[in-house]
Amino acid sequence: MTTSNPTENVNPINPGVRIGHVHLKVADLDRALGFYCGVLGFELKQRMGGSAAFIAAGGYHHHIGLNTWESAGGQPPARGTTGLFHLAILYPTRRDLADALRRVLDAGLRLDGASNHGVSHALYLRDPDQNGVELYWDLPESEWPRSDNGDLVMGTYRLDLDALLGELG
Repeated sequence: MTTSNPTENVNPINPGVRIGHVHLKVADLDRALGFYCGVLGFELKQRMGGSAAFIAAGGYHHHIGLNTWESAGGQPPARGTTGLFHLAILYPTRRDLADALRRVLDAGLRLDGASNHGVSHALYLRDPDQNGVELYWDLPESEWPRSDNGDLVMGTYRLDLDALLGELG
């Protein structure tokens, strides 16, 4: 259906729909597993030789698929091209996000950024294949900033990493 306003949706999607998983093309499966399992702590659920692996948090079948089907030994996409900006991994608590930060720092990885968006606290970095990765925690909806007329007001402000790490005690 075509409308005059591309953001207008006469028949909105069911609000229960969720993004189930993401599949990433990687150049080296073991290197990618070292990052996602070794650093971030995801569990390997299934491996298909050297060509694919499926990882998850907890008992789910997979949150992230990693494969080399079209990308073994490949290079990251050049800047200025279309593709994945980042995948976002939602942590259930601020303390869990602090643990993720500790894991990243302990692995000697560099953050691209750390932001308080008003509705969430986010850490940004790159995986070994230069895919953007956002690690974030959502504040309770009752704490989200709103304008006088009730519209959501998000922004990008500095996230205090020392205070975040303080969550670990």
